[in-house]
Amino acid sequence: MKVEALDKFWADKSRYDLAEKRFYEGPQKIDGVTLDDGSKSELAKRLSQLEGENKELKSQVSSLSQLLNAVVKRLDTVEAQLKLTNGVSKQPESEAKKPEASEKDDDDDVDLFGSESEEEDGEAARIREERLAAYAAKKAKKVQIIAKSNIILDVKPWDDETDLKVMETEIRKITQDGLLWGASKFVPVAFGIQKLSISCVVEDDKVSIDWLTEEIEKLEDFVQSVDIAAFNKI
Repeated sequence: MKVEALDKFWADKSRYDLAEKRFYEGPQKIDGVTLDDGSKSELAKRLSQLEGENKELKSQVSSLSQLLNAVVKRLDTVEAQLKLTNGVSKQPESEAKKPEASEKDDDDDVDLFGSESEEEDGEAARIREERLAAYAAKKAKKVQIIAKSNIILDVKPWDDETDLKVMETEIRKITQDGLLWGASKFVPVAFGIQKLSISCVVEDDKVSIDWLTEEIEKLEDFVQSVDIAAFNKI
């Protein structure tokens, strides 16, 4: 019995040696830091947290990648539509200068694939014409604001012998689409001379002020000069 116990003791000697070595070495160390049971638990907890954050980051990166791919596909689709709408194929200059084919050409010279390209060009042209027509119709429905101006002109005669009433009558004979004469009065200037102050309303796109003053100054028998006394936008 004693021999069996002795053999069993020495057979397990390595285990006891290892236990004794660990006892004398003390707690395990990592990079000079002693790790007790609490530290090991905290380290394991931190590693688990980092693994969770890593998985979450990978998930977010995957979602962003999918979103980016969707945006790229959408941009490609929009670009293709714009090319179809705006890009009517232009015939190369070298081909444009070629003479028309003779009616005697063989059937081998016929472009069997040209019809598809022509149909695509025709479809793009049709879509463009429809959009232009819709835009023109929409623009026509909008109420257009006509820009007008209220002007008062001072017309000076040559002297006191000039008949201002006749001069006014001649001035009112000046007509133009967008020109409407208004009230008038005679205003004393000096030495018995009076001037004609006459108002008018003009449409800015139809009547030029320079044109109107030049037309009045053409009445050389009556008019010495024309001045703009007031100019107001309506």
